[in-house]
Amino acid sequence: MPTVSAHVALTLAQHIDSVFGVMGNGNAYFLDAIETQTDASFTAVRHEQGAVVAADAHFRASGRIAAGTSTYGAGFTNTLTALAEAVQAHVPLVLVVGDEPTSGPRPWDVDQIALASAVGARTYTVGRADAAATTIIAIEHALTYRVPVVLAIPYDVAALEAGDVPAAPSPRVPAPLAPRGEFAEGMLDEIADALRTAQRPFLLAGRGAWLSGASTSLGELAAATGALTASSALGRGVFPDTQYDLGVTGGFGADGAMELVRTADVAVVFGASLNQFTMRFGELFAPGTRVFQVDIAPAATHAHVGGFVRADARLAAEALVSRLGGSLSSSPWRESVDVAAARIYDAGDELATDGRLDPRSAARRIAELLPEDRIVVSDGGHFIGWANMYWPVAAPDRMMMIGTAFQSIGQGWPSVVGAALARRESTVVLTSGDGGGLMAIADLESAVRAAGGRGMAVVWNDAAYGAEVNLYGLKGLAEGPMRIPEVDFAAFGAAVGAEGVVVRTLADLDRLESWAAEDASTRRFLLLDLRISGDVIAPYQQEIIRVNS
Repeated sequence: MPTVSAHVALTLAQHIDSVFGVMGNGNAYFLDAIETQTDASFTAVRHEQGAVVAADAHFRASGRIAAGTSTYGAGFTNTLTALAEAVQAHVPLVLVVGDEPTSGPRPWDVDQIALASAVGARTYTVGRADAAATTIIAIEHALTYRVPVVLAIPYDVAALEAGDVPAAPSPRVPAPLAPRGEFAEGMLDEIADALRTAQRPFLLAGRGAWLSGASTSLGELAAATGALTASSALGRGVFPDTQYDLGVTGGFGADGAMELVRTADVAVVFGASLNQFTMRFGELFAPGTRVFQVDIAPAATHAHVGGFVRADARLAAEALVSRLGGSLSSSPWRESVDVAAARIYDAGDELATDGRLDPRSAARRIAELLPEDRIVVSDGGHFIGWANMYWPVAAPDRMMMIGTAFQSIGQGWPSVVGAALARRESTVVLTSGDGGGLMAIADLESAVRAAGGRGMAVVWNDAAYGAEVNLYGLKGLAEGPMRIPEVDFAAFGAAVGAEGVVVRTLADLDRLESWAAEDASTRRFLLLDLRISGDVIAPYQQEIIRVNS
């Protein structure tokens, strides 16, 4: 007869096809059922944090919910940083964990419900009679509120026989949030009027616009109004027409592009949270710009917003296109500016003054050589500016920064695992620093195993925690704790079956060009260990330094 764990596995597998994790006492029966009784694929990672990170990356790359799993106690506590990141980033996933027996905690048990709650995740605990139904409720909660949930299996319940698995209804997914009420309709009228009369209209979209499927309607709105467009870092590529797109806003934006944004007289923001980085610490828009925001958040997310509509980005954009009645643009603004010139970044030098590789020129050269069909996953750290500035991507689900929502590092390697399983035909490219790369080094092996020749990593190796050196080193604090003895990541990669290349000059990147031309089924995972200069500070970091100095 099926066990309680089998009830969870069989029900989960009806809606989730990928599970990531580490096996232990608390989830052994669950994983046995996943392996022997379902078609879901299980991919082992080497640290429990990686289970949640891989499930997180899987959703961001594909839009399909995935599951992580760990044992109880120490296994569960190892997931907390990644769980907090998924909460902050609004990523739905299910974390299946073992838990203390129903009779009470043992010496090695902790209050897992309280710990999950502390980082913002709700826990659902299954019983012998309701395992299937509780599993559906957990999935439904994750999808409805776009958050991770914990699905707990008490230790003394896991192997109990529970009879045939009952039929369970499919999880309900809420309909897109339509504008409701006189205020919302009136505000849409006001936005339409503002766009109709604007001389320099500007549209900004974020990841929320992508998740809502708003690309086409936003493209129509931009064409109808003659607006310049741009995106948040997590919304790159959301506008279908790049001819008048200024790229990323905020600290990752090109100086010329950001100067153009400040000249806009009307700005409408769709599905972007307007955090301090996107807003350039309050300086993205000029004081005279009329700023409107459309978002599913309960209220405007920045003080500079003058008009707010709570609604799905796609539905609101469609409503605005309808109000404008087709192509009405009479604004010559976007025709009069050189968008391509505005988007140019500093090319850098081959070597910095200290003789090490200039990350700007390296990033630009790598962009020329990367496979076109690629998914970029990023760890956190000072280096994040280089990929975001110099590596173009086709859509928001092809560039993900896992860790930035919670300001954490060390989630890069397992991100490759989830993205590789989600997009099996694309090349997954990790961009990581040496600090975060070392923190998660156990799952370098997982990344190499999962992605194989469809995976590569660029490690920006400056032998330091660069963000700390740039902020606190400049303030005169002791730099010893900020420095890392130079690590040979190429050798690390070779030890687990990858091809490692130490890159000290731009010519050393020629191996990337030949690797990209090889058959992915026969080549190995490629790890580029870039020995970069720490003296070159990314523009977004200079912005942070200015604000905090």
